[in-house]
Amino acid sequence: MPLLKQETDLYPRDLFESELLDSETWWVMYTLSRQEKKLMRQLERLEIPFYGPTIARRYRAANGRLRTSFEPLFANYVFVCGGEKSRYGAVCTGSVSRWLPVHSPQEFIRDLRQIRDLIATEAPLAPEQRIEAGNRVRVKSGPFKGFEGIVIRRENQVRLLVSVRYMGQGASVALDDCQLDAI
Repeated sequence: MPLLKQETDLYPRDLFESELLDSETWWVMYTLSRQEKKLMRQLERLEIPFYGPTIARRYRAANGRLRTSFEPLFANYVFVCGGEKSRYGAVCTGSVSRWLPVHSPQEFIRDLRQIRDLIATEAPLAPEQRIEAGNRVRVKSGPFKGFEGIVIRRENQVRLLVSVRYMGQGASVALDDCQLDAI
């Protein structure tokens, strides 16, 4: 039986490479409960550009087998790029509870690009529901060199939190203190 593949191809791969992207309108779509992937599949069929980051989560099933599922990094959120027509198309899918326009698209896109690059490292990520107050840092060495974020401490680990400021959510990765420089 073939293995299920991660659904990272639910958004256009070149979405973040466009020079016109910074001038485009972005919308934050808050989905109905557990409808993120459904919305992303509908947006793909409608050819509406969007971004809905997913991460792998490993768990042990009741029969003892190790399983992998792919979950949205930001529960109930999908980000849509485009004008009023794209927003209307997303809302008409029936999967959207409410929506918000993004007022600082350049900053928002920079944050989403950094989240995308963090996921691409394939390091184990943990979704973070709240942005904790802490020191802003830049990673100076290792595979995460150049990433910026906020340091949080959890379970005796130093974790770099890369956030989407607009939403107050993000993802974290474990790092050593020696890899970080205060900004």
